[in-house]
Amino acid sequence: MQFRNPEILYFLALLIIPILVHLFQLQKFVKIPFTNVEFLQKLQQQTRKSSRIKKWLILASRLLLFLAIIFAFSQPYFSNKNINKKQHNFIYLDNSLSTNTNGEKGNLLKIAAQEIIEHANDKSEFSLLTNSDFYKNISKFDLKEILLNIQNTPKKLSLETVLLKINQEKTNKTNTSNKNILISDFQSNYNFKFTNVTPDFNAIKLQASQKNNLSIDSVFISNKNSTNFTVNVVVKNQGAAKDNVPIAIFNKDILLSKQSFPILKDTKKTIQFTIQNTKEFLGKLTLTFSDTFTFDNTYFFTLNNNQKIRVLTIGNEANFLAKIFTKNEFEFTKTALQNINYNTIQEQQLIILNELENIPEILLKSLVTFSKNGGSIVIIPRKKIDLNSYNLFLRNLNLGKIEPKKIDTLKITTINYKHPIFKNVFLNKVTNFQYPKVYSYYPILGANSKIVSFENNTDFITQLRNNKTYYVASALNKSNSNFLKSPLIVPVFYNFGILSFQYPKLAYTIDQENTIEIETSLGKDAILKIANNNTSLIPLQQNYQNKVILKTKEQPTTAGFYGILKDNKKIQNIAFNYPKEESLLNFLDLNTLSENNKNITISSSIKEVFNEINKNNEVHWLWKWFLALAIVSLLLEILILKFYKP
Repeated sequence: MQFRNPEILYFLALLIIPILVHLFQLQKFVKIPFTNVEFLQKLQQQTRKSSRIKKWLILASRLLLFLAIIFAFSQPYFSNKNINKKQHNFIYLDNSLSTNTNGEKGNLLKIAAQEIIEHANDKSEFSLLTNSDFYKNISKFDLKEILLNIQNTPKKLSLETVLLKINQEKTNKTNTSNKNILISDFQSNYNFKFTNVTPDFNAIKLQASQKNNLSIDSVFISNKNSTNFTVNVVVKNQGAAKDNVPIAIFNKDILLSKQSFPILKDTKKTIQFTIQNTKEFLGKLTLTFSDTFTFDNTYFFTLNNNQKIRVLTIGNEANFLAKIFTKNEFEFTKTALQNINYNTIQEQQLIILNELENIPEILLKSLVTFSKNGGSIVIIPRKKIDLNSYNLFLRNLNLGKIEPKKIDTLKITTINYKHPIFKNVFLNKVTNFQYPKVYSYYPILGANSKIVSFENNTDFITQLRNNKTYYVASALNKSNSNFLKSPLIVPVFYNFGILSFQYPKLAYTIDQENTIEIETSLGKDAILKIANNNTSLIPLQQNYQNKVILKTKEQPTTAGFYGILKDNKKIQNIAFNYPKEESLLNFLDLNTLSENNKNITISSSIKEVFNEINKNNEVHWLWKWFLALAIVSLLLEILILKFYKP
């Protein structure tokens, strides 16, 4: 038994007062002599005994009365929790795209929301965390309003983030009984290790009825010419083999082609469409198939023609560059130092200084302006250079300092696989390639990002201070190096070009950080917008002389086509798709997790969890019974006084 007002029990000490009054009362019996002494003595003894019993009964009834009243005011109760503690339920409801599918009772997210509304206690306090919002310290009424309007979102929260939020809430709650409830399909597209500080929580797994899924994994373009191009669609199958799966391609809303295909169990297959070239192509691919998820059966992409990266090489003749920067993707120009057209420098996107002996002042000024406007520069020194002119250029951009030449035969041995230059270049780390070597080089000082290094750990190719300027420490001609024969030469310089200007891709992914470069110039206070018929947003943007860099992540949230607007006029089409990780049918095994961690309780249903919480929070009040006892005691005393005759 517990008490809501236990301090009232101190008044039990006052029960000593009626006891003292009873023990020390001064009433005496009066003696009256009679002739028959034997009879009177017997009568006197019986009267005294009856009177004493009556007084003890009255004392007991009064003590019981006071005792019952005191206990009634202290409000005793039976419960598994302290009544003075608030009940706070922290609920994580996974509303990612993967919960937008049907289970045994219907849509996973909608049914989960409905069951929370039905079974949550009206008197409890709640905090609701979803993948897109956090509602803190809300009532049952507010919780109901939110859950009735909840929608799926492409945003994903890791289990680690959810548990961190629970711990933060726990530290902010005092005198509160906390219950943590995680409701999710527990997709295993992230890694998390439980520790001894993992908070207690109930895990409720949402499970889809179907166990197979087809999705459009990716799209790429090939065989592009002036007349046609080929759209390659990579379809992923999770589950049993399938036959006659229909797929169609549209240019916006116009159907261009349709075909069907078979696909083997748990495999990927590439489907090809040959499409006629048009000035503007808004591609939409659709799979017509009933499976676990529907959001991944549609894929949007855009194709903008005549977008080539402009590359200018200044200096010595370099045939290897012309072979790397091909006409399909690049507009490649080469010029000798004395023939430079300075009017075109600011129009370039990548400039390669190929083995110049020095950097003239007029070129230096143009390159500094070009770099500050977001252009990319690759510096390849000559075997003999004017250090002062090179360092003056670097000093103007605060990019470090080149040291005097060192003559030493060094092997090129170390590749920084984590550098963006090598993103998607290597499937595995290469350890057995034939090391190229140089015979002389110019070391550089500064806080630079290594790309490729010598065997003595000095930089061979480096990115200068995270700027879009790259430095090659050695001349690449045959008399000084055999690096041109290395397989590294192609991916390094090709990616110098690709990363120099990121034209809009075929498609971007929602809820990922995307960088979009738009070749345009903006006036003062002018901005670019991203919009379609349903939404409009202003992304983060950085304005340069001839381009604007846009960054998106939180927005947009819906897949489809969008236009980039300048002064409310469309200057570029882009497309967004949902994250393909949401299509995975890989889920955490909660039973295995609970075996390895005692803080996890696996529950079969939302109803079960809330019924247990409500049962543990049930309060059986006893004050009414004690009040009734007080009334009974009072009536008992009245009856004793009225009817008990000693």
